[in-house]
Amino acid sequence: MTGPEQLSFADGPRLELDEALSALVEQAERVRSTQGRLRALISATLVVVEESDLSTVLRRIAQAATTLANAEFGALGVVSPERDALEEFIYVGLTDQEAAKIGHLPTGHGLLGALIDDPRPIRIPRMSDDPRASGFPAHHPRMDSFLGVPVRVRGEVFGNLYLTNSREGAFSEEDERLVEALATTAGFAVENARLLEQARTRERFVTTAAELSAALLSSSTGTAFDLIAGRILDLPDIDKVTVLLPDEPAGAMRVAAARGPDEAELRGSLFPAAGTCAGDALDTGRVAARPRETESRDPARIMADGVAGAVIAAPLQTRGRLFGLLCAARNPDRARFTATEAESFSDLASRAAIALELAHAREESQQALLADDRRRIARDLHDHVIQQLFGTGLTLQAVASSVPGESEAQRLRESIDHLDDAISQIRTVVFALSRREGSLRHRIIDVVAELCGTLTHPPAIRFSGPVDHAITGPLAEEVVGVTRELLSNAIRHAKADRMSVEVSVGENSLTVVVTDDGIGMGEPGHRSGLRNLDEKASTRGGTFVVESKPGATAARWSVPVPRDGGG
Repeated sequence: MTGPEQLSFADGPRLELDEALSALVEQAERVRSTQGRLRALISATLVVVEESDLSTVLRRIAQAATTLANAEFGALGVVSPERDALEEFIYVGLTDQEAAKIGHLPTGHGLLGALIDDPRPIRIPRMSDDPRASGFPAHHPRMDSFLGVPVRVRGEVFGNLYLTNSREGAFSEEDERLVEALATTAGFAVENARLLEQARTRERFVTTAAELSAALLSSSTGTAFDLIAGRILDLPDIDKVTVLLPDEPAGAMRVAAARGPDEAELRGSLFPAAGTCAGDALDTGRVAARPRETESRDPARIMADGVAGAVIAAPLQTRGRLFGLLCAARNPDRARFTATEAESFSDLASRAAIALELAHAREESQQALLADDRRRIARDLHDHVIQQLFGTGLTLQAVASSVPGESEAQRLRESIDHLDDAISQIRTVVFALSRREGSLRHRIIDVVAELCGTLTHPPAIRFSGPVDHAITGPLAEEVVGVTRELLSNAIRHAKADRMSVEVSVGENSLTVVVTDDGIGMGEPGHRSGLRNLDEKASTRGGTFVVESKPGATAARWSVPVPRDGGG
């Protein structure tokens, strides 16, 4: 055998050995790669299953899947309960500034929607070649390869993992299997986070309900609705709260309290109940909720860029009484109210309604006791004090006629006039104390007591004419408001020692006069409250006149009395 033949014979086994070694190295590399990816899957699983709130878990899942598949961009889309769109979209790889340039996040069309319609993995080397790809909006980064995998919770699709732009050029079958394995673990993590979130939600609502009930039972019912709205606004993810009263004309509601955007404009406003979430709750007598909507005229909701945020409403009612409707709303970029939140919100509204009923019962009991005290005081004043003053007046009158000096007689007559004035004021008080709650005289006396309780000399109050019989309805409300404004102005600015309030009804006119001995009003025309009183009087065809100088100020508000007395 020649030399070359010997070389050829020797090279054959050597080449086979090299090929075998290369195969072993390649297999070892695959094993190391597989081990590395398995370790990455284990690490991703550990990150996902760490105990945390639901929003954090969802972001961890999206981040772990993106890292595991070596993708540039990733996202987790939460499927809506109707299974027709994405309710939330948690993205990875984009900055907030880049996302803001894109505008509205995906809602589940094209390839994203295909995974909703048919929840099976989708793997595409080039998205542009797939007819289901619906294109990208302006400022959207370029995306090529695509991998979509559903995330199931107890057999139902909770959401979908979307990965794009594999750094290896295209996603492999191994990438798909690894992300599917992660999605299975993620389903358990989502379920646990949901249970934890539900427990925390119930705890927050129960705590709020207990604190609110205690506050309602120790506060005036006149501020109850404001108290309810303010306390509920403190709950997480609540951006607006309204309390509505369906006691206006048929089909309308009035905003009794509001907290959040446009609260000042909302208070006291009227709007139709039809087509609103509160209207749904009123019709059914149960809690009602609505998700984000592109069209809504519900003032209880929050609108932004033509989209109305989620809203929930529940009746504030007990078995025997409907106090109103409680509404809570979210900004359009927040998720809808969950079933747990709806249940907890309904329970909170029921507890608040019970507390309101107890608070009203407490006040009614207190008012009954107060009414008994007033009747007793009125009886004592009438039977004893007035009779003694009247007897004293008769005695002084008899003495005055026998006094020789004119100056002494005049002083006695002035004293008699003072006694007559005191008797008149006491009779006014007796009449008001004896009348039903809510009479005009009684309300004016309450206003005087409320504003002047801390003064050294309480104002003298005089009524003349059929005040309670002739003045009712809107005009009575206006008289109370006028009295309050005039007294408030005198207390704040006049620095008066003595004041008086007189309400008189003549044959054709009603007059409210407030006098004080303070420093005077200066230029009353510059005060908005007084301008409002002038406008109110002018609207009714009356007048408002202020005569002011240091030591003597009299504000006279006078309007014609309508035939029905109600204005």
